[in-house]
Amino acid sequence: MEISLIALIGIAILVTLLIVGVPVPFSFAGAMVFIMGAANYDPSMALHFGYYKLNSLILLAMPLFIMAGGIMGEGGIGERLVGFIELLIGRVKGGLGVVGVVTCAVFGAISGSASAALSAIGSIMFPQMSSRDYPIGHSAALISCASVLALLIPPSIAQIIYGWLAEQSIAACFLATVGPGILTVITLSLVNWWLLRGVPLAVPSKMSIKERTIEVGRKGKNAFFALMMPVIILGGIYGGIFTPTEAAAVSVIYAVPVALFIYRGLNLGKLGRVLVDTATTSGVVMVMFFFALVLSQLFIRENLPHHIAALMLGISSNKYVLLVMVNIFLIFIGMIMDDVSGITLSTPLLLPLMKQIGVHPIQFAAIIGTNLGVGCMTPPTAPLLYLGARIAKTDMKSMLRPAMIMIVFGMMPGVLAATYWPELSLWLPRVAGFMG
Repeated sequence: MEISLIALIGIAILVTLLIVGVPVPFSFAGAMVFIMGAANYDPSMALHFGYYKLNSLILLAMPLFIMAGGIMGEGGIGERLVGFIELLIGRVKGGLGVVGVVTCAVFGAISGSASAALSAIGSIMFPQMSSRDYPIGHSAALISCASVLALLIPPSIAQIIYGWLAEQSIAACFLATVGPGILTVITLSLVNWWLLRGVPLAVPSKMSIKERTIEVGRKGKNAFFALMMPVIILGGIYGGIFTPTEAAAVSVIYAVPVALFIYRGLNLGKLGRVLVDTATTSGVVMVMFFFALVLSQLFIRENLPHHIAALMLGISSNKYVLLVMVNIFLIFIGMIMDDVSGITLSTPLLLPLMKQIGVHPIQFAAIIGTNLGVGCMTPPTAPLLYLGARIAKTDMKSMLRPAMIMIVFGMMPGVLAATYWPELSLWLPRVAGFMG
């Protein structure tokens, strides 16, 4: 059975609209309207299916984590994290770059959002790195690449969406990306050091053991409440105290008094802006979810997952060759849409193939997370690179060379390990008892 011409035209419409810059929700809507009209589907089906899928308690975690991340970002958490982590690992040449990478990972454990991590940490790190003579293009590329760690270090909004779509344990999906995330921290730090090996940098003066001990205590105290947030969230989830959605609510309840009364970086005006931004972002995402979910269902009714599997299996029956093709497909998806949109579209299309070739759905959580992270950094669209350029007040030309080196040698090892080393993503969920 040949692939449906209607489905092919729908895909072409979707890709064309995304490439020419039409907002993602309307791109999904355009393809959806065409397929429904051309194939004479009942419009009430879209309303019924979309409402049914969106009527999920799990999805409530997404706006709550966005809100908590925004509150902590406005509340001055980033500055305290940077100061504490720099004191621990940043007192060597190139160490401030490693500080940026590690801080993005820690902030990702608070916000779950790559753009939030890049905005909060980048605005703090870029002036400091410039004062130490770091090339601005290198700094912007490094922090932009490191922001993707927010998709890998739990709790991750992207993994909440994947677990919901794939009907897998959210906690297991969180743990699946920890291994690739830690590997990416290491490889990005090594690439940062290698790129700066011949660059003269201002190195901070060394401190005595007594001075360092006092400073660690002082900055550790300042950063304590920030560092406790992921401990409370993840400890509560894996300790069986509350669900991921309840953890998201707890994170908001915790973040507000910490940011208002302890760090005092948040005021009622900023809190109002966070609430508005959260509502706006959540509203856009939910509209996108509706159209993407209906479009995915239409693709399934047009038998597109079967055709994708048949096409790939027709090229090769080798599992590892098929995984290469899946990686290329996911990176391409990440190049033209954001991670949440990419996961919403790709999961229903590719998960049947993954099960067919023996890839566990929890491992696929790591595969899809790492690949879409690379895609979000890869031109032509590269939304995180452009955001990093705006925050650093530089141009893409100065970022492009270091960014491509960091993508290939700093991020791709995580992709390959997640794809071809199943235990990297399956060991933690299995040990934690979330897999049979």
